[in-house]
Amino acid sequence: MSTIRDTQVSAHDWWRGAVIYQIYPRSFQDSNGDGIGDLPGILERLDYIASLNVDAIWLSPFFTSPMKDFGYDISDYRDVDPMFGTLEDFDRLVEAAHARGLKVIIDQVLSHTSDAHPWFEESRQSRDNPRADWYVWADPRPDGAPPTNWQSIFGGSAWQWDTRRCQYYLHNFLIEQPDLNFHHPEVVTAILEEVRFWLERGVDGFRLDAINFCTHGELKDNPPRREIAEGFIGVRPDNPYGYQQHLHDKTQPENLAVLERLRSLLDEYPGTTSVGEVGDDDSLRVMAEYTRGDQRLHMAYSFDLLTENASPGHLLATLQTMEAQIGDGWPCWALGNHDVTRLATRWDAEASPARLRLYLAFLLTQRGSVCLYQGEELGLSEAQLRHDQLVDPAGITFWPRYKGRDGCRTPMPWQAGESHAGFSRVSPWLPVPDFHHALAVDHQEHDPASLLNASRELLAFRRRHPALSRGEIHFHSLHEEVICFTRLSGGESLLIALNFSAQALTLETAWRAEALEDAPGMINGHWQAGRLTLPPHGVAIARCVGEAH
Repeated sequence: MSTIRDTQVSAHDWWRGAVIYQIYPRSFQDSNGDGIGDLPGILERLDYIASLNVDAIWLSPFFTSPMKDFGYDISDYRDVDPMFGTLEDFDRLVEAAHARGLKVIIDQVLSHTSDAHPWFEESRQSRDNPRADWYVWADPRPDGAPPTNWQSIFGGSAWQWDTRRCQYYLHNFLIEQPDLNFHHPEVVTAILEEVRFWLERGVDGFRLDAINFCTHGELKDNPPRREIAEGFIGVRPDNPYGYQQHLHDKTQPENLAVLERLRSLLDEYPGTTSVGEVGDDDSLRVMAEYTRGDQRLHMAYSFDLLTENASPGHLLATLQTMEAQIGDGWPCWALGNHDVTRLATRWDAEASPARLRLYLAFLLTQRGSVCLYQGEELGLSEAQLRHDQLVDPAGITFWPRYKGRDGCRTPMPWQAGESHAGFSRVSPWLPVPDFHHALAVDHQEHDPASLLNASRELLAFRRRHPALSRGEIHFHSLHEEVICFTRLSGGESLLIALNFSAQALTLETAWRAEALEDAPGMINGHWQAGRLTLPPHGVAIARCVGEAH
């Protein structure tokens, strides 16, 4: 059994238990007919987002960029790339979102910039210019080889030779994404001012990309792993990045001081929040370390639930490990995002309605906040693209074993009968799969049994019950295919049972529970006289009568 105390939420702590809807701007709605989604397009669809009963939106990068990594290579932190609109468009979007009760969280990529950023262009000119040490530069080994054996997530060495300085620079991602040197105090001050710029424009928080990569350690080789690792940052076994123990290239103790500086800045703007992406060999421990107390991040999430392992044993172990370590910290859970195969394919190749409802219930009943990726409420499965249709550098590099991230980034289907599913009037940057038309928003809107409407109902239900959004959690051992727990807040105690089996189950329990009058229709399991009945992939949520913990 695992337990954690109830958390009382103030207006400034709105993020505790919040559901954050992730928008990938390129693929949400094209407003100007260029085939690429944009900020005005998001503005057009805000009423839809508000109808989902989510609390906030998270916008993936829309900053000025050469787009080598689709906006995660930033060349100007303070402006909107013209393909997405203007700063005025962003301001209108924030105002309109706030008018609908939606908070606005934006991506911030702190660990690296584009090689087209003016800071790097100056840094690479010489070894003695004012920004010479703003990036991680190192001399070659005596034989000319890179300084260490560190690997890039996108394949190959994490070091790139530069003939101007006759040195290598560090890039944990693409060659065009040089790492900033956070050991330099001027760099920390400068990057925090970029964050302040958006705070002054009224954003409510930041999703912090690869936040444990900000500082590097000594320039020593990483040791090999005993077993090739998969999943700790979405890395597959055919990527050499998983061959090492990443002891020196990321997640250094000095990173905590950077997080504390960042938190101090956010505290100047009450009601703002932060959620960090943690990709590490021991990501649950790092999540706990990065969110414990009130001096670092508000929340963090990892890739532990973004792998292909959907067994209840793995899921329960992840949750219990997190609860055992996090103390008064706060997790943020996600089952999908713009970097991994879509949930409907990754965990359920057949995309069966019962399983998709089960996974939705699993996500929305855990203790912590939630990130819901666009299209998950529709049950979108992964698009299968040909090699000539790929644009993601990871997919191009690792083809054919790995087809990259394009399959989860295809445009949102709005209208089943329209060309390109209503996303754009012209051929979009990635094609809309034919089978996504049947899952389009307008097709599901008027179907009471659709996953879209089930998502809305369950999200509204979560809002009405503080026990689900921020209450204590206690896990119970009931059946190897069932995850069972109670959520408690104030005087309310809810019993939840999730059947991951394809078989109907009838289980004797020691608890008495009564049905909830406002339970969504997707809750199809029942407690009666101490007996729990669960359909295949069924969900039971009831009010506990008496002690259940």
